[in-house]
Amino acid sequence: MSELSLDTLRSTVLWSTFLVTFAMGAIMSRANYDAMGAIADVVNERDWTRMRVWLCAIGVAMVGTQLLALTDIIDLEKSRYLGPRFTWLSHLVGGLLFGFGMVLASGCAARSLVKIGGGSLKSLVVFLAMGVFAWLTLSGPLALLKNDLLDRVAIVFAEAQDLSHVFAGTAADKAPEVRLAMGGGLGMALVVFAFMDRRFRRFDQVLAGVGVGLAVVGTWYISGRLGHVDLDPITLEERFVGTYSGRLESLSFVAPAAHLLQWLTHLADRNEHLSLGIAAVLGTVTGSFAHSLAMRRLRLETFEDRGDLARHLVGAAMMGVGGAIALGCTVGQGLSGLSTLSSGSILTFCAIVAGAVAGIRFRGRRSGEI
Repeated sequence: MSELSLDTLRSTVLWSTFLVTFAMGAIMSRANYDAMGAIADVVNERDWTRMRVWLCAIGVAMVGTQLLALTDIIDLEKSRYLGPRFTWLSHLVGGLLFGFGMVLASGCAARSLVKIGGGSLKSLVVFLAMGVFAWLTLSGPLALLKNDLLDRVAIVFAEAQDLSHVFAGTAADKAPEVRLAMGGGLGMALVVFAFMDRRFRRFDQVLAGVGVGLAVVGTWYISGRLGHVDLDPITLEERFVGTYSGRLESLSFVAPAAHLLQWLTHLADRNEHLSLGIAAVLGTVTGSFAHSLAMRRLRLETFEDRGDLARHLVGAAMMGVGGAIALGCTVGQGLSGLSTLSSGSILTFCAIVAGAVAGIRFRGRRSGEI
């Protein structure tokens, strides 16, 4: 494959990702999809409706992703989620920071993108600040905290860290089938749980649960099938064209926020390319904007006062640092990662929820509001 063909393939990957996330952004905007709000509803009102949307999305993503893996359309072990090194302390600390931070910032990274599309300058500031702190943690001085302190504490498995290897001790040649059984069973259980409540069985809720889950599956297909090259003409190695890491990727929004800022600051440098993650960020915002414009729901939102600004900046910083340490957010780990049955993603998901619950109770004690 020539370099010209690689450029064409990169464009295909980026535009495909943009279109998938454009639809996802519109769906999220329509259904008021909000992971932090879902947790708050459960904690404060014992209302599981929005949580069922998130759980349905996880279930759909699990089933679809495992089907792609079983049929050899993608190889999940080429993603960063299933490496044998289980950095449990990073997942725990990062998840707690992100969960607490998203409460202070009035929403997770994905929710911030949707609100930006709806006209929120507040969310734009949050997203940019999150991107700065994510960059500081991935490539700047805070990388010392991540790489030299937290990431050193790890459990190294003999095989991949997905549930089939960790708990079943499955032989490598049987792992895909066992992963499908576990992922399919758990995924379908989550979908059934969601549909058990009639309040969930409204069009917008079902559309969000199924649509967001399929967006994760679709992005796995784009990077793992459309963008897969067996032999890069330059490096002579396997490559996933269009992804920032060069590996198999799906949706995530914390690291791509940092990559977007990096791309913007080097816009004149022809060696800096758009990546799948950046395309996903732009697609989500644009889809939300298009829906808000069509529904006449564009509303300019700004900070109420300096205290409001300070709280959101602290929350954005915690999300940026936490998401970078834990290698994902409510989408990156709470959907894409969980769809692989990664042990690290499961721990991060639980830590994010725990951090969010702590943040909600903290805010409730201080102000009596969510």
